[in-house]
Amino acid sequence: MELSIIVPTYNEAPNVAELVRRVAASVQGIDAEVIFVDDSSDDTADVVRSVMETASLPVKLIKRDTPTGGLGGAVVEGIYAAQADICVVMDGDLQHPPEDIPKLYARYREGDADVVVASRYVGAGSAHGLADRSRVLVSRLSTLVTRAMFPIRLRDVTDPMTGFFLVDRNAVDVRGLKPRGFKILLEMLARRAVRVAEVPFHFASRYAGESKASLRQGLHFLVQLAALRFGKMSLFALIGGFGAVANLGIMWFLIQFGVHYIPAAIIGAEVTIVGNFLLQERFVFRDMTADASGIWSRFAKSFAFNNIEALVRIPLIALLVNEWHVSSVIAAGITLAVAFIVRFVFHSLIVYAPRRSSSATRTSKILDELDKQAATPGEL
Repeated sequence: MELSIIVPTYNEAPNVAELVRRVAASVQGIDAEVIFVDDSSDDTADVVRSVMETASLPVKLIKRDTPTGGLGGAVVEGIYAAQADICVVMDGDLQHPPEDIPKLYARYREGDADVVVASRYVGAGSAHGLADRSRVLVSRLSTLVTRAMFPIRLRDVTDPMTGFFLVDRNAVDVRGLKPRGFKILLEMLARRAVRVAEVPFHFASRYAGESKASLRQGLHFLVQLAALRFGKMSLFALIGGFGAVANLGIMWFLIQFGVHYIPAAIIGAEVTIVGNFLLQERFVFRDMTADASGIWSRFAKSFAFNNIEALVRIPLIALLVNEWHVSSVIAAGITLAVAFIVRFVFHSLIVYAPRRSSSATRTSKILDELDKQAATPGEL
């Protein structure tokens, strides 16, 4: 068996027959199987059993009476049951076009990737199948935040939120996965460094049935994201919180001595901008500094961004104070809280972004190779 195609399903009965038909047509010449892992409360499992009798390729069904781990848990169970080591994961609603499966497989066979991601946001890819502009916005923002939280592991991944991808199960720690929801690709990429390639795809409209996206799914995603990247963002939040308190303290102190709240806010902001940068360098982004630009470049980016952010934030403070009669200190606290996530994204993706051509990285590789050779028995 060359390829196992894993389809987690929840109430997708109207889509099963069409999906199997299109998969079978697209993988002609490839020894492939389709594995449905079903958590449905409708007759999806019965439809799969019916389709199995006439399908032109092997179709299997895993019916989970007590589902655990949500969609991610279903994918992991499908990977365990697969005959092939190379697995394609896709949704059962045909928003992931089966016709793109050979493209994923061909890219994998080039030999330089363990995971091939079908991306909506690279090359000619598109997300036009999302229901409305609000879902497009949520998708873009969640992708941006996710990449910011894993800037090294996801630096070559434009769409870590996709549910359409190929994975060599020998390259990922399947037993180490802890699926909590529907973003299993993120689990795989965040927990172990793997070689990743991307191919563009057009996210299609749903063939039949209703979308499963909901506020509850969104909350599950946030929990999953926090669990995976709790350390770095929590330290950033802690330092940001300390800086916010210091900012408010400086502002309050100056106001007590008769300084107008606007210059007081400016002075507080400048002092805490420098202090936050030094603490972030030491405690938050220390593991990323070697591959990033030099410290003065990092400081310049951070200082400029935070001052621009302050220029936007301080007029908002004035608006809250003058128009809504909010206490100046409370108004400053509100705007600082809103600015937190923007600051984190910018610092992760811009300030500490790896250099494309890093002499430090090349030197490190040379030294690592010399060290490896020196430790090997025989001549250097």
